Amino acid sequence: MKALMLDGPGQTRMAEVAHPGKPGAEEVLLRVRMVGLCGSDLSTFAGRNPLVSYPRIPGHEIAATIAETGAAVPGAWQAGMAVTMLPYSCCGRCAACRRGRVNACRNNQTLGVQRDGALTEYVLAPWAKLRAAPGLPLRTLAMVEPLTVGAHAVRRGRVAPEDTVLVIGCGMVGLGAVAAAAWRGARVIAMDVDEGKLELARRAGAREAVRGGEGYAAAMAELTAGEGPDVVIEAVGTPQTFRLAVEAVGFTGRVVYIGYAKEPVSYETKLFVQKELDILGSRNATDADFDEVIAMLGGGSFPVDDAVSLVVPLEEAGAALARWCADPASMRKIMVAIDEEAR
Repeated sequence: MKALMLDGPGQTRMAEVAHPGKPGAEEVLLRVRMVGLCGSDLSTFAGRNPLVSYPRIPGHEIAATIAETGAAVPGAWQAGMAVTMLPYSCCGRCAACRRGRVNACRNNQTLGVQRDGALTEYVLAPWAKLRAAPGLPLRTLAMVEPLTVGAHAVRRGRVAPEDTVLVIGCGMVGLGAVAAAAWRGARVIAMDVDEGKLELARRAGAREAVRGGEGYAAAMAELTAGEGPDVVIEAVGTPQTFRLAVEAVGFTGRVVYIGYAKEPVSYETKLFVQKELDILGSRNATDADFDEVIAMLGGGSFPVDDAVSLVVPLEEAGAALARWCADPASMRKIMVAIDEEAR
């Protein structure tokens, strides 16, 4: 069967790989229909993902249909069902797993990162990782996983209806945080340097939008009566935005970091103490986050079509990655249709 193979940084090819075969007792065989490309795929293509070894089949944002089920798979899962899946693994033994926070498993292996991913025709998956979403189109189904990463940050920040939430960065993960916070009834302020992303954030549920850079502090002071937001979610991953989150948040607020800063960050640490902040990390997503995002998308409140810049067949996925790498600001979300029907 066909697969997109990354042989090294910037090196892609269409490869013939072995069919995964019959599912084991607790497994399902999935016919992959559509896969979204995300920032980690771009980093893998560019050679900037330290967790990846080559060659590697990328892809973990999946819309699929069940082709076959194993003997011990519950009867609720039937051939022909449209599903998405949690692309993470967990060891069940590390401290995170023992605490029930399996999304932060020390030994996690994500599809397309530490193990081969979904940019191919069929994959095997444990049935417990599946999530059904009756009625969601394939394109929407492939959008679930990236939105759950932002939704998990909202959960980590304990966002409530009475909160004002600032989301810094309105890429796909940031948009997930915007949409999930708004879904919970919070007032959301979106911040980005790109006007197009800010407009998309408004459609996703942001009540106000602030242009990043000089002047943001005055705008935030006006919007929050000088108090600052209750929760700040950082979804960019630069030293500047890491510091901005702590500076912008109100006293006794919560700061949630999703982004990875690529270099050490220097802080004015007195703000941690003076404001008595909760500073939290957020990684991957949980079953509950998937369920929440599927419910949110089922309500039609997220602008899926506006968020997708490009849909390409599997044969053109490598060229699409190269185009995105050459001009990252030109793309929001790239979807790869694995078969003709999905297009």
